[in-house]
Amino acid sequence: MATQSAFTLSMRLDNIGVITVDVAGEKLNTLKAEFISQIKAIINEARRNPELAGLVIISGKPDSFIAGADITMIAACQTAREAEDLAKQGQRVMAEIASLSVPVVAAIHGACLGGGLELALACNQRVCTLDEKTRLGLPEVQLGLLPGSGGTQRLPLLIGASHALDLLLTGKTLRAKQALKLGLVDDVVPQTILLETAIGMVLKGRRPRKSLPLRERLLNGPAGRALLFSLVAKRAQAKSRGHYPAIKKILSVVRTGLHHGRSAGYAAEAKAFGELAMTPESAALRSLFFASTQMKKELGAEAKPRELNAIGVLGGGLMGGGIAFVTASRGKLPVRIKDINAQGINPALKYSWDLLSKKVARRHMTPAERQRQMARISGGMDYQGFGRRDVIIEAVFEDLMLKQKMVAEVEANASAQTVFASNTSSLSIGEIAAHARRPENVIGLHYFSPVDKMPLVEVIPHASTSAATIATTVALAKRQGKTPIVVADRAGFYVNRILAPYIIEAMRCLLEGEPIETIDEALMDFGFPVGPVQLLDEVGIDVGTHIMPVLEQALGERFKAPSALDAVLNDNRKGRKNGRGFYLYPGRKSRKRVDPTIYQLLNLSPRKRLSGENIAQRCVMMMLNEAVRTLDEGVIRSERDGDIGAVFGIGFPPFLGGPFRYIDRLGAGQVVSILERLAQAHGERFAPCEALRQRAVSRQTFYKSAQEINTHADSAG
Repeated sequence: MATQSAFTLSMRLDNIGVITVDVAGEKLNTLKAEFISQIKAIINEARRNPELAGLVIISGKPDSFIAGADITMIAACQTAREAEDLAKQGQRVMAEIASLSVPVVAAIHGACLGGGLELALACNQRVCTLDEKTRLGLPEVQLGLLPGSGGTQRLPLLIGASHALDLLLTGKTLRAKQALKLGLVDDVVPQTILLETAIGMVLKGRRPRKSLPLRERLLNGPAGRALLFSLVAKRAQAKSRGHYPAIKKILSVVRTGLHHGRSAGYAAEAKAFGELAMTPESAALRSLFFASTQMKKELGAEAKPRELNAIGVLGGGLMGGGIAFVTASRGKLPVRIKDINAQGINPALKYSWDLLSKKVARRHMTPAERQRQMARISGGMDYQGFGRRDVIIEAVFEDLMLKQKMVAEVEANASAQTVFASNTSSLSIGEIAAHARRPENVIGLHYFSPVDKMPLVEVIPHASTSAATIATTVALAKRQGKTPIVVADRAGFYVNRILAPYIIEAMRCLLEGEPIETIDEALMDFGFPVGPVQLLDEVGIDVGTHIMPVLEQALGERFKAPSALDAVLNDNRKGRKNGRGFYLYPGRKSRKRVDPTIYQLLNLSPRKRLSGENIAQRCVMMMLNEAVRTLDEGVIRSERDGDIGAVFGIGFPPFLGGPFRYIDRLGAGQVVSILERLAQAHGERFAPCEALRQRAVSRQTFYKSAQEINTHADSAG
């Protein structure tokens, strides 16, 4: 039985053909290898009509044009040559569209990403809807790849090299009006007239490509191009620190096309695509993509989540405000903040107002939409209306008795079904629920600051939490735009548990006399977005060190923070929030700088003694060892959850795939050997855990194969 084609052609009376893309049985359109013959067949069918006036390509899906190419195709490639051939096939089919003598217009509504945008670029013109769901971009760099179906060649010619490189090197997506301003699309219209507008464009005939603005024409000249590529390469290197091979390849391939012509450019693009597909960086980045996609489908427990209609937040301030913001703006749920006074509620409301106002200022949102979103957030000093709240998120101070009091108050003022979710980073959820009348409704929901930016939340059931409570909390986190991992109710949960030894080791390096900036640079060179000392400043020294005694009491000596750090806390150094920590934060216009008086406070004479590699190895190995312990103890449910938690929660280098993929890449035997060497030099805290030793002996990996996580994914890139 023949496979149903994802492409259908219907001819109108005016001889315009409408090609509808609709992949059967899938929510989104993604381009698959088998579609190449289908596209060719549909184009040949259109060509057979001697009266053909032109074509419109449109989606049959309600909310997406083409969300990209199905990257499981890459996992099936065994060699760079196979991946290169895949790219060449894509290039040929796009060339078929581009070579048609009649006008071809892409009518875009919803996601038009990756291979979807490459298909649109092969068309003569593009029109898209003004809808908020409409996004255009080439995000392949985020998977360690580059566009392989002509995108690196067509985009610079359409919008200019500088704009094209910005999109290609960042993978960012554009809204409709941004795309129009850049010349990526020719018109933007309401969805109701999308097809009608596209047909009108076809009837006007095939249009020559618009000339680029003067600035882009100058940059496309030999002198301008040399300057542009030099500046962009320096900027990209400073940001990526050489960890992302795709960046260099993109620069090289775009330059080849502009300098030697499109034929050479296409050949270079396909070759680079094949090479990148085989890199460990791309494999790691794709594994994270598949993992996060898989997790979107999971409920967290074997129960159906309860319906979510309204949410409550206990405690205002920045944390409560951030939780309210993501609930209202992303979750589209009404949320009420309760605090003991207006001084707590007002900053929380202002937090949302300021974030939305930034979107208005950037023209990403209208003032009317800002008002609609703000209308979902209310506040008060009593429990009025809390009887109808499905989940109440507690975000008060880290005080056990206070949180237990909140549980009792919620049980007295909410329904028997209401979930009580505690945002705590250090307290036991079981202890918070100890006096609850309905302990099955109590759960932990640990957000990371700032809430509007950090993608991860930890969902922490205690021994009596019901499956329905877990599923409902996971569903809420997803509505808020978060990636939730379910972790055990153990000291530090997962993220803080693996972060603490990493930061403590950085502090030990500091107390050995290593300069602060040397330590931070070492870990940023390794791939972290910020160094551990700066991270402690960002989190708040008081907050960051608060959990260490809890961990030390529960898990032992390796979590003991150096006592010299007490001097830092006693000197009222909290980090960025009060302008002074290990760094000084003079204000918005001045950059942070190391505070030299910190060395006097700690009786140190800073001098660079250790190599950056040595510093990074000490800190990272402590984290890897602890991550294996958490898996062995059942704190996390799987290696996948551990990798997602580390990358999304603390910025573990994405190109390494997470702690467990990184251990697989090094080999457990190599990790044990490094830890044993560090233990001899620096002490027992580095002793490899038993679970890691066993893997080293049996040569067992955490993941069965590079493709293990990819087999059930139906995702696009």
